[in-house]
Amino acid sequence: MSYTQPPSTLIRMRYSCRTYEAVPIAAAKRQALAEFAATRQQGPLGTPARFALITTTEQDHSALRGLGTYGFIRGATGFILGAVQRGPHDMPDFGCLLEQIVLYATDLGLGTCWLGGTYTRSTFARQIALDKGEVMPAVIALGIIARQRSQVDRGIRRAAQGDRRLPGERLFFDGDFSHPLGEETAGAYAVPLQMVRLGPSASNKQPWRIVRDGSAWHFYVQRTPGYTRGLARPFVHGDLQRVDMGIAMCHWELSAAERGLLGSWTVAEPAVVRPDEHTEYVVSWVAAPDA
Repeated sequence: MSYTQPPSTLIRMRYSCRTYEAVPIAAAKRQALAEFAATRQQGPLGTPARFALITTTEQDHSALRGLGTYGFIRGATGFILGAVQRGPHDMPDFGCLLEQIVLYATDLGLGTCWLGGTYTRSTFARQIALDKGEVMPAVIALGIIARQRSQVDRGIRRAAQGDRRLPGERLFFDGDFSHPLGEETAGAYAVPLQMVRLGPSASNKQPWRIVRDGSAWHFYVQRTPGYTRGLARPFVHGDLQRVDMGIAMCHWELSAAERGLLGSWTVAEPAVVRPDEHTEYVVSWVAAPDA
């Protein structure tokens, strides 16, 4: 990665920005971001993907207005589009790669907002020439952060409780799901865990759960029962909570590497008893022998 600031700093800086100055992004920043986005071609679990930066048109804004509260984006002058091949790990791979790009945009001083949904027949899909074997589960609104948030922006953030995070003892566990993992016990991994905790998620549901098992860290998605039933129709086609798991993977890997904690991702469900039918295994991060 070619960030100029530590990833943990960027993760803390970044927030869901819905109000932008209606001015173009500087050409040098557009070029740097587009070049970085073009390098994100394969997720950590092997799924091919591609990303592109576009400038906005009136059609794009019209498309957003049809997506419920996600349409309340003011002044965005760019979008990051992505397409991922359908497959068993498509959603977490997509989320991980796109969050890497989001953090790069943050490093450039730009504001961003995740817009989850399905864009298969949208102008966005046409602009990236979405293939039949690909899916676009989210796009990123992008622009110059406004000096003052709009009333709508503040209202949405209050409704979603965007500044609130579940305590670590409800998210991270030691050995099994009955033993919460405290910060002191986590040791060197306390910061990567905190960076996962600070990640953005659809409707701020924070679905990630992590169980430490020796040198392995097992990632699970805690489904929100009935979550998609309350969403507008376009959203039910994308598994946004598995996209959220990709964001968690991104934050974990970058902040761990920042501290010299190296490892690799693998998919091999452990013999850990899951607490309920809403908890699904996703992936494991195994520390390198010398980490």
